[in-house]
Amino acid sequence: MCGRYSLSKSKLELEERFQAEMLGDFQPRYNIAPTQLVPVITSDSPKGFSFFYWGITPDFAKNKPVSQKFINAKAETVHQKASFKNSFKTRRCLVPADGFFEWKRVGKKTKIPYRFTIGDGEPFSFAGIWEEYENEKGETKHTFLILTTEPNSIVQEIHDRMPVILKKSDEKKWLDKYSKDEELLSMLGTYTAEKMQSYTVSQQVNQVSNDNPSLIKKTSPMDQFGNYTLFG
Repeated sequence: MCGRYSLSKSKLELEERFQAEMLGDFQPRYNIAPTQLVPVITSDSPKGFSFFYWGITPDFAKNKPVSQKFINAKAETVHQKASFKNSFKTRRCLVPADGFFEWKRVGKKTKIPYRFTIGDGEPFSFAGIWEEYENEKGETKHTFLILTTEPNSIVQEIHDRMPVILKKSDEKKWLDKYSKDEELLSMLGTYTAEKMQSYTVSQQVNQVSNDNPSLIKKTSPMDQFGNYTLFG
């Protein structure tokens, strides 16, 4: 599962990295959570950023509020599931990020938050699919979800799934409406552990309302709990 991620880069950095224009302002985000409105790049508009809600209402379930949602789909079966296969074929997107969070359970009540990044904290993209639907008021809404896959050796220590991180060289093909299913599925493997790193962060990330630069800074176990033995 991927239930929280960060996008701490500036508008200019994102436009340069993804070669797409972002109309309007953008403030860096340090604790993105489901139901929030965040930037994506879609197969319909690959030269610009769109702002969609994280959490898809399946296209077979019309007129449901955003709160009744999915946030992830398994990459292994996304092309087969009735709720996702149409989006997989025609409505794919890049979800820009520069890190994601998972929680390691220690004991019965304690969960320790970790942040996972690539390289020196460079921006990258999750593989996503998007949907358009009408809510109960007849308003058109756009939503997306993030595909997940088997974890690599770094993520495996914390969680049994991880988001699909696309290679930069695959991003254009992921958005290309003419890409074949076989080619698309081949992009959805596990990202190599050698290019990733992880570290513990503040418990403040547990609260969705917290969204500031301190959330992505490395925090030692002693700072969080006053006890290093939790990591023994």
